Amino acid sequence: MNDTLRRIAAAFAEAGVSGRLHAVDIDSGTEVDAGADHPVVTASVHKLCLLVALHQHAAAGRLDLAEQVECPPGDRTPGPTGLAAMLDPVRMSLRDAAYLMTAVSDNAAADLLLERIGLDAVNEATARLGLTRTRAVHTFRSLFATVREDAGPAGVRALADPQVLARLRALDPARGNRSTPRDMTRLLTAVWRDEAACTPEHGAAIRRLLGLQVWPHRMAAGFPFDDVHVAGKTGSLPTVRNEVGVVEYPDGGRYAVAVFTRAASPAATLPAADAVIGTAARIAVDALRAS
Repeated sequence: MNDTLRRIAAAFAEAGVSGRLHAVDIDSGTEVDAGADHPVVTASVHKLCLLVALHQHAAAGRLDLAEQVECPPGDRTPGPTGLAAMLDPVRMSLRDAAYLMTAVSDNAAADLLLERIGLDAVNEATARLGLTRTRAVHTFRSLFATVREDAGPAGVRALADPQVLARLRALDPARGNRSTPRDMTRLLTAVWRDEAACTPEHGAAIRRLLGLQVWPHRMAAGFPFDDVHVAGKTGSLPTVRNEVGVVEYPDGGRYAVAVFTRAASPAATLPAADAVIGTAARIAVDALRAS
């Protein structure tokens, strides 16, 4: 296992990132720990916690996933995908908002769901599952507001300045939405075992949505096989690139993996930093399968 950890560390270094990883065989409990208990900024990975909380509410009869919600165009949480990028009024079900939040990481859809159930419900859901290091502090609207405030009058251009990045509350696990790699694999394991305080029906719905994520350039890039399925959730902020997910093999092997990275460069486009998430995940999963 020491060789596995060396290879993971070398991959992170070559990609120009610092990284934390936890991987676990969902059925045997065998694990790879490369900083698994280090606090990390979750970014949009926290939408997985919201998704679980939403389905817990539905399973308890507190809401109907077919319930319709309105999303007017004038006051949407910003973002490049889904409702956040649309121009006209939208009416849709909570279930479809959850799809957009998960598949394309739609910030506006996520905040629609948070308006319905609240941050406290998300924290109650993670606490119920024993995720003691995981906490939602901000809605996505308020998270991005802190970035704007901390960046100052220069706006987005200031995010190329390391001194500005150093003061962003959104990049500080002590002040923002946070977790650890181990907490995230514990959450994924609960979802895949139908132990996430949901019925099997709701567990299957969560797994389906994670399997519909459209981004192939991070974790999935490490498993370029037609018969290996990767279901997950990405997260991004300036210098931050994350993904958590489950890798399933045709022989029944299933592995929960959480990879959280911070890049040395502030550049928005860093293909090596995206790809190393898949590289590190593959190294870890190969080690689990060989153990």
